[in-house]
Order: sequence, then C-alpha cells, then structure tokens
Amino acid sequence: MIRVLIADDQALVRGALASLLRLERDIEVVAEVGSGTDVAEAADRTAPDVALLDVQMPGPDGLTVAADLHRRLPSCRVLVCTTFARPGYLARAMAAGAAGFVVKDSTPEALVDAVRRVHAGLRVIDPVVAAESVTTGANPLTERERDVLRAAADGGTVADVARSVHLSSGTVRNHLSAAMAKTGARTRAEASRLAEGNGWL
Repeated sequence: MIRVLIADDQALVRGALASLLRLERDIEVVAEVGSGTDVAEAADRTAPDVALLDVQMPGPDGLTVAADLHRRLPSCRVLVCTTFARPGYLARAMAAGAAGFVVKDSTPEALVDAVRRVHAGLRVIDPVVAAESVTTGANPLTERERDVLRAAADGGTVADVARSVHLSSGTVRNHLSAAMAKTGARTRAEASRLAEGNGWL
C-alpha cells in the first residue's frame, strides 16, 4: 500500500482528493490536514510514503513544508499539487526536494499515476509548467529583493517597507530599483505583480 498524507487548506478539495485516492486498491490516505503547521505532526504520526501538498496554505506554505519534510522524513516523497501553475513555484518545489509538481486541473487518472510514479522513485512534472519554466528562466531576484517586493505589494511608502524589513530607506530603494530592472517593470507595484505571477515570491 502507498500511504498518502494530503495537505490542502480547502476542505472540499482535500476531501475530493482523499475520496479519489481511496478508490485505488494500492493507495491508503493516512492523514488529511488543512494547514502547513499540521503537516509535521501528522507525518511523524502516520509515516506516509507520499505527501500531497498544496502551495498556498495557512502557516508555512507547501514549499517550506516540502523542504522540512525532505529533511525530517527523507523516505516520504513530496508531490506538490497546486492551482497555481507558476514556473517559479516549480523551481522552488524542486529545490525543496519535491519529487513531483502537478496542477489541480489534471485528470484524476494523471493524479493517481503521479502518486504511484513518485512513490516508485520517479520525478513527475506537469508538462505545461515545465515548458513555461524553460521560457521564463530562473528566478532573477535575490532573497532581499523578494523580501522588499513582498513588503511593497500592499502599496506602502518606502519608509513603511523599510520599517517592515528592517532596512534603511536608501537600501530599500536600491532593492526596488534592482527588482524593477530584473522584472522589466516600470513601477514597484508592477514588479510585485510580475514576480508573484511567475511564482518568484
């Protein structure tokens, strides 16, 4: 039996995924959780073979959880299953040690096949996202530039952003200028939108 843990903050989606997988004779859903915070305890308690993780969840996001699971339970293979088919998310998922990346509009058969394949030690990547990631390229932003863009996304002043990231206003301006140049944006709001849209934040 392939023991599967499902982490998704939407109860309806989580339940549907569990019901779908329970139809398979060789798959057992051993845990269902609704936040990144609950994954570690559930994984320690149930020792899953595969963790099916959403990206955007309360608490640590799915990519952070994937890296933590990869460290604490290396026998558990991580399959990221998300609505957001962003190339940056794919790159970050692979860097975190995930074995697969699929989108939620995959067919049921494709999802079940992905669970089996990552359990067998194979890597599974949605072909559309893989093609987009080749076109988009690697994340050009530094960690500090990402922090500043996240803080600037709500439209606060440079001084507001500087306070939230504990940097000087001049340093924040430099990071924002660099991020705008790297994303080809004309404004910091546009830079934030482009970076978020590519999954770089």
